[in-house]
Amino acid sequence: MKLTINKIALALSAFAVLASTSVFGVSYAAGAKSEYKMEHVHWHFNGPRGSYDRAAVQRGYQVYREICSACHALDYLSFRHLGDKGGPYYDKAYKNPNDNPYVKAFAADWTIKDIDSETGDVIERPGTPADKFPSIFDNDAAARASNGGALPPDLSVIVAARGGGADYVYNLLTAYGLDAPKDLKLTGGLYYNPVMEGGAIAMAPPLADELIEYAPIEVNDHGTIKTIPAPVATVEQMAKDVTEFLAWSADPKMEQRKSLGFATMIYLLILSVLLYFSYKAVWRDVEH
Repeated sequence: MKLTINKIALALSAFAVLASTSVFGVSYAAGAKSEYKMEHVHWHFNGPRGSYDRAAVQRGYQVYREICSACHALDYLSFRHLGDKGGPYYDKAYKNPNDNPYVKAFAADWTIKDIDSETGDVIERPGTPADKFPSIFDNDAAARASNGGALPPDLSVIVAARGGGADYVYNLLTAYGLDAPKDLKLTGGLYYNPVMEGGAIAMAPPLADELIEYAPIEVNDHGTIKTIPAPVATVEQMAKDVTEFLAWSADPKMEQRKSLGFATMIYLLILSVLLYFSYKAVWRDVEH
């Protein structure tokens, strides 16, 4: 009995240590955040019938290509995904995304390392829609060497992988520039960001107003090509757009899944009604 009590006490102590570690971790982050409050953004893709903002996802890809891709990869995406149904550059005229001219152009803008089938030598060639997005660095050691010892995370599923999802990514990108708390000491190569756990981050502020120039976006509206004017590339606008793109990259089949789920719910509702009336008809002469 005494042994059992000791085991229970030990388990409770371990739980207390874990709980206190978790609590202190949150408290430290909260202390580093000072009075910063996470901004909750209205995302089009939230909710049971939510969908991606195609124009925002396209602009977000431009932000990723021109800024984020210098350090961060998209390991789980291929170029053809951009032209898949539900993708930012899907076109009904090109059911096979490998034939989509936009996808071809975007893929060709990247350099892919390959092996010459005749000589076995390492070569570089333009990308094709069938290629995966290439790694930014040859290995983790090279990535750390180029980023002050920090390993840039892959971004293809970052929105799904981080607590807070899209709001976390957006706030992380826009929360630079605040004064660090006096009790937070930043060593060389670290920057203050109140959204980051502990308040210190190795990534320098990646965005600045008008750092890029947005390209106008053309959309096919029932056979008519319309041009959407490009907004001013402010920090907040770029952060929203690249977050929308990364939300899509983390769940490119979301819209199809939601449509299927909605159709399934309607089917089950109709089936339930039919089963109810069938039950009433079959057992109408039986006393209950």
